[in-house]
Amino acid sequence: MTKAFKGLEGLCRLLIFAAFVILMGSVLLQVFSRTFLSTAPVWTEELTRFCLIFMAALGAGLALRSGDMVNVDLVCESLPGRAPFALRLISALITAGFALLLLPAAWAYTAIGMRQTAPSLGWRMDFIHASMIVLFVILALWALLRGFEMLTGRHDGRPVPTSEDN
Repeated sequence: MTKAFKGLEGLCRLLIFAAFVILMGSVLLQVFSRTFLSTAPVWTEELTRFCLIFMAALGAGLALRSGDMVNVDLVCESLPGRAPFALRLISALITAGFALLLLPAAWAYTAIGMRQTAPSLGWRMDFIHASMIVLFVILALWALLRGFEMLTGRHDGRPVPTSEDN
């Protein structure tokens, strides 16, 4: 199971990197066009927005996984004994449950997009709306993995230190 999640983590990172490269290219083209050409392509703003949406959808699970998701743990970490651990575990399970609960709504939202197209790119919007499905599936998976690792003693649920923390 660990190999599968490492593979999913690598895939998410790769897709985020690809979306970021596309976003940078789109923004640079927009800036170049506005500065040196008489007109700028309209579609670059839309493409940039879509890249940001998918970066957020893919990155939310990774942020939860590493503990980089925004949280307020001042009170939690000041509690005695196993209370902080219990609160982190409950939080992971609630996050997973909430993400799974929202999946049907995300599916309906995506289905609505089949009848719409992006104004300047002409893309079917269900491909863009599918970012919500991606978000909730990945968030649920990482939250469940976090809970599983906490229950099996592999992780205590605290943020994972990175090289930037040293």
